[in-house]
Amino acid sequence: MSGCCEDFAAGRGRLAQLPYPGGMVSTEETLPLAAPAATPRRRRWLTVLLWLLIAPFAAWAAARVFGLESGFPTVQLIAFTPYVAAISLLPLVLALLTKRIWPAVAAAVVAIAFAACVLPRWISDSDAGVPAGPTLRVMSVNMLMGRADPDRIVGLVRSGAVDLLAVQEYTDEGRTALRQAGLDETLPNVVSYPRPGVSGSAVYSRFPLTDQGYRRFPSDFGQARAGVRVPGALDVNVESVHPCAPSDRGRDSCWVADLAAQPAATPKGAVSLLIGDFNATLDHEAFRQVLAKGYQDAADVTGAGLDTSWPYDDRWFIPGVTLDHVLADERVGVRKVVVHRIAGTDHKAVFAELVLPKADG
Repeated sequence: MSGCCEDFAAGRGRLAQLPYPGGMVSTEETLPLAAPAATPRRRRWLTVLLWLLIAPFAAWAAARVFGLESGFPTVQLIAFTPYVAAISLLPLVLALLTKRIWPAVAAAVVAIAFAACVLPRWISDSDAGVPAGPTLRVMSVNMLMGRADPDRIVGLVRSGAVDLLAVQEYTDEGRTALRQAGLDETLPNVVSYPRPGVSGSAVYSRFPLTDQGYRRFPSDFGQARAGVRVPGALDVNVESVHPCAPSDRGRDSCWVADLAAQPAATPKGAVSLLIGDFNATLDHEAFRQVLAKGYQDAADVTGAGLDTSWPYDDRWFIPGVTLDHVLADERVGVRKVVVHRIAGTDHKAVFAELVLPKADG
């Protein structure tokens, strides 16, 4: 037995170095180890994580494109779409860097959808096909229950040669403060509906005004309405806009109803202007429905559609959004739109220089 083992050992030694064309090969050389399974698994998990990262951006883009926002907190969140659009580029960059083709395609589609919604607000088309006519400089101010700095407001009216001022959250105290600051000397004509709290409204003008009443919504928010006679221009109808704010779950329905109640433009009659705090952005379907009634957003026309107007108080942790607008019917030209800070209120003032169509004859 021992001899047999010795022969086997000796044979193994001989087998250890066998002749092979081109040289000797040793059977004792170590074979290469198989690649660990961890690497493919790691790659699969990275792909899954990319899809999980893309999914919420895709859902947000779909809600924005198809106007699917509804209820709390979706209505509030959709206002921040420009910020989400910028962040949506992150999954695309990661997918390209990691060479994940299909996630990269999906992320690119999402980014393009956001770009189509947001980028036009940076592109000016203000003078396209608009005939020359009388200029009307307008401004909107939300006074935050009458607390806004009256001297600042009057200073902006004078420095900007404002012809028409729309005021929201207009109280008796606010009216008195504006009068003492000298607003009545600059804009002597007024349609005034002061109210306690947030529902007061007014229109001040350099030109003659006709009081067209106070549009009161079931939400108890309201809007002063006025007719304006601008020399050389068609008659103008203007409202100081302030619908219910969708500030909580119980107010979403009144916000939708108040926006739906905004009047349609009259393209063959008087020029229509809606100026004020809409509590909505261009990313809200309810606001776009107002535009569909024959209006254009002045800031969007001039490429200033992302100049934010709220909040500008101690709520520094909330990114700014564009809630205040100047809407004009499609016959009106827009030269520029500028926003200004005012102490004492959480809204910026919005100034717009409009070009009205000439009066017939």
